[in-house]
Order: sequence, then structure tokens, then C-alpha cells
Amino acid sequence: MATSNGDEDAVDVSVIIPAHNCRQYLDRCLTAALVQRIRKEIIVVDDGSTDGSDELLDLYATYHKGSVKVVSIAGSGGAGRPRNVGIEHATGRYVFFCDADDYLGPEALERMVAMADRNGSDIVLGKVVGHGRRAPMSMFHRGAERAELGDSAVYNSLSCFKLFRREMLISHGIKFGEGMLVGEDIHFTVHAYCHAKVISVVADYDCYHLVARADGSSIMQQPGSRDPRGWLTMIRGPIQLMTEHVPPGPLRDHLLRRHFRLDVFEQLGAPFLEADEVQRKEIAQEVAALCDRWMTPGVHVRLSRTDKQRLTALGDINRLVRLAEIEGAAVRRRLTGLRWEANRLVVTGIAGLDGMPEHDGVAVVLRARNVRGQELIVPAERDGAAFAARIDVAALDSGIWDLRVAVEMEGVVRYGRLGADRDGRVTRPAPRLIGAVVALPYFTRDNGNLSIDVGGHLMTVPGRARIHRTRWTLGRRLVIDGEVTVVGAVPAASAISRLVWRERQTGNERAERVVALPGGGFAARPAMGRFAPGIWDAYLEVELGGPPARFRIETDAQSVAAPRRLWGRLRGGAVVRSVRPYATSGKGRLSTVVRRMTTRTAFRKILG
Repeated sequence: MATSNGDEDAVDVSVIIPAHNCRQYLDRCLTAALVQRIRKEIIVVDDGSTDGSDELLDLYATYHKGSVKVVSIAGSGGAGRPRNVGIEHATGRYVFFCDADDYLGPEALERMVAMADRNGSDIVLGKVVGHGRRAPMSMFHRGAERAELGDSAVYNSLSCFKLFRREMLISHGIKFGEGMLVGEDIHFTVHAYCHAKVISVVADYDCYHLVARADGSSIMQQPGSRDPRGWLTMIRGPIQLMTEHVPPGPLRDHLLRRHFRLDVFEQLGAPFLEADEVQRKEIAQEVAALCDRWMTPGVHVRLSRTDKQRLTALGDINRLVRLAEIEGAAVRRRLTGLRWEANRLVVTGIAGLDGMPEHDGVAVVLRARNVRGQELIVPAERDGAAFAARIDVAALDSGIWDLRVAVEMEGVVRYGRLGADRDGRVTRPAPRLIGAVVALPYFTRDNGNLSIDVGGHLMTVPGRARIHRTRWTLGRRLVIDGEVTVVGAVPAASAISRLVWRERQTGNERAERVVALPGGGFAARPAMGRFAPGIWDAYLEVELGGPPARFRIETDAQSVAAPRRLWGRLRGGAVVRSVRPYATSGKGRLSTVVRRMTTRTAFRKILG
């Protein structure tokens, strides 16, 4: 990989790894860093280890002198100091921070550097996956060459496990907090986001593997690592830092909303229930103080219904406890039925909250998987815990829609993905053609949850294209007459798009015009004399509200025209093509063999 300034010896990435008593994880972490196919330096900062990590690191530094550098410091009690020391020793165009008990995917840095070089990125987020630990997800639904800070979910991720442009860090004095048990990376990443001109996301590859230590010895696995009072005190610093760099307005409100949702009001959930009465009062007071300082009308309007209720209940500890109990209760849902009524999908089930004998309402919520914030709420009819919702599928835009059940209790709405827990008799309804759009309900492969594919984005659209006859006409054209059905129904004439021929060896394609006829019929007149030599397979494309659905064209030997030799000219000389349409063995699909012949060979075949 060449650098942008042409210096072939320059380091692309400095991988900075703080290490404290993690010998059993170092081999995996360092090996994963060493196999990265970029110009790299691996800077391991040994933070006063006493478990023999220093001996292992010396071995790596000896055997990988050009790649591994070990810096030893006295134990600092946190990851902030060793990471800052790593930055001081770094020489790469970019830096990447990796904890010693985690590891990189084999192509992680190669992909992130390519993204950064292509876009001039200051920060690149690579997809994080968890192993025994919860990994961030909202920002990795899809990749982004340039993600806007105020119009994306990237700010939800404030860990430092990202690729940073080193020049940006140095020029703005961006450093980790030191002497902190937790939150040092939040301080660093918030500051970096404030100065990043371009932020990119690599979402199609598992870049960073976040690992829980089996012995629970990492800082973030310790019981006191998320003490709510300590966390609320810590988060003041990053919020203050952000507001010093971002002026009042929609962007600041967007970023503040993240802090209130994930850092502040989060402490009024499970941590609040675990606290004693005195601690609960202190937590509520600290939350109130943060709200007094930074809650704006723009933030308030962005809050969830639950957080708005918490805001109004900060002086009522009993109400805060009740809200936390409701939020902490598991959502009980079971799918009991799934069927079509005309063009409406009827979903029936049982829903409620564990430990709560009654609830106020149930709805089915459909959320677009790849369009942030797009959802359809379908109120459900109730009979005790049972519910029934009728979804007008025609009201859904093209895309993948995931179904959730929403249970309302005292103004708090709890959501649960629907479908994984279902009666044994519940089966996937057949796909349905609704107007010019195909709708395909299905259960997801990983968890068995219910989704609807509108337009055939992920699911294969059932359909059949079949030829009645083929015949040669004047010129070099093969007349094809056939018909198509989709999910057992006749598609609209406007949906029948084109005939596509795909060459079997090269993958090259030729598209031909199709004339749609009543009743699902179609006709085409491809100019076979223009085809290059090869074996060409025929497909019919139909537009059904998503990517074109492509159906292999069925036929039989009796419906296929005889071979023909077609004369033409190529580069000033005569050329002859032998064109032999045929039905493939087995399933009987239309294909054509095209061979180029010299005129002499053609005359010999004609005469002999």
C-alpha cells in the first residue's frame, strides 16, 4: 500500500496496546496485529505488569524488531497514561488503540486505512463484535464513506477502538484522561469527534473483537467500574469539553441527547434499583444537576417517552423506582398466528411484562432496517394478554421491515423483537404480490425473528418464466414468446423489464428489450448475430418494488428453434456465427451456444 505522500518507508498505522497483567491474552492480540497487511508499528506500553507479561513482550520485540516496540512505565492504575505514552512514541499516519485482551480481524487495518485514504478521513469506525461483552451496533448498520456527526449514530460509540489520523491528535492536543478508572477513552474520543472533518464507517467486516476475560479481571468487568455516582461525576468532563467546541444548535442538541440517553438517564435504570435509599437520592440529585446545566428544549424534544417521564419525576424517588422496575421487566411476547387477509398481514400473539399483571396497551411496530427513524405503528386489538394486529403491507416502503411488539405500562413503552418465541403451528405465510410490489414475510436466519421483505431485497422471489416457442425471423433475430408468473400471480405489464443474457464463463451480460403482453405474456427479439462467442444463459428480469427479480427462462427441446449460421462483417472482413439455442438437460432452461467461424469453415459445413 502506497502512502499519500509517496514515502514508501512511512508507517501507515501505529497500533498502541496498553498492557497490564494480561500475559494469557497477549499472544492472540499481538499475532492479530502482526498479520495486518499494512506498514505498521506495534507499540506495547507495559503498565507495570507483574505476571510475566514483560518477559513475553521482550520475546516479541526481539523476534519482530521492525514491528514491535515495548515501552515500560510504572503502574498507572488506568489505560489513559499508557495510551498517551503510546501516542508520544507513534510515527504512523494513523493510530489505532487496541486493548491487550482484544484483537483485530485479519483485514481490519487494511480496510480502515483504505477507507481513510479514499476519503481523507480523520476517524474511521470499524465494526466491533463482542465475545461475552456487549458491542455497539447502531453505527454499524451500514458503511459510510462520510458520516455526518449530527445525522448519524457514530457519536453513540465513544470507545477509542477506532482509527485516528495522528496529525489531528497532535495538532489539537487530543489526549486521554489520566488517573481515571473508567471514562478516559470517552474524554479522548469526544475531543477527537469535535475536530474530525471526515468520519467514515467500515460496517461490512468484523474489524475489532471485544473480549470478556474469563476471570472477570478487566477494569470494565469489575463491579465498581460503573458506579452510577462516579459515572455521573466523570461524564461532566466530556460533556463540558464537547460544549466548548460545538456551539448551541441542532448539532449540540443531537450530541447532548446521546449523553443524556446513554450516560445520564441510564443511571436511573438498573443501577438505580441496585442502589440503597441514600444512594438513590444522590443519583437523582446528580442527574437533576446535569439537567439543570445542559438540558435544552432541543434535547428535550429528542428524548424518549420514558426519559421525559424520568425528567419530570426527579423529585419523586418512588416514581423513579417504579419507572426503573417497568423498564427492567422482561418483555413477554409469543407469536401465535400469522396469516393473510386480502393484502393485510394479520399478526396474533400474547404480550406483557414479566411481574406486571396488567398493561395499558399493545402495538406492533415495524421498523425499517436500513432507514434510520422510519417506522410504522399498528395498534393491536386486545383480549387480556392476547393481541391481534392487521398490517397494511401496501403502506410499507420498499426495504426490510423488522417487527416488534410494543407494550405500554404507565406511559413507559417497552419493545421486544417478535417471532423467535412462537407456537409450533406458526409457519411463514406465502409471499404475496400487492399491486406491483412483492411482499415476503420471513423469519430471520440467526434468531428466527419476524421480518417483511418488501421488494425482494434479501429473500428469493418465487417466480417462473417459461417460453411457448422460439423462431428465427429476418435478419439475425430470434423471436421469443413466453409468459411469467410471480408468487403464482400475474405481474403488472409495467413490471416486466428486460431479457438478460449472461455468458457462462466470463459473466458478461447483454440486455434486450422485452414487450409486455396481457396476462403475463412477453415477447423479445434478441439480435443473436451480435453475440460474442460463448454459452449464454437467458433470464427475465421483473421489477417488483426492489432490486430486479431475475428468473431463469424455462423451455423444452420442442420449443427451441433450430441452429442457424448468421453472416456478418467484423473489422472489414466477413464473419460467420453459429448460433445454437437449446434447452439445458434436467430443468430445461434456455441457453444458446455461439461460435465464431471463418467463411472457409462455414462453406465446408454447408457443402459437406
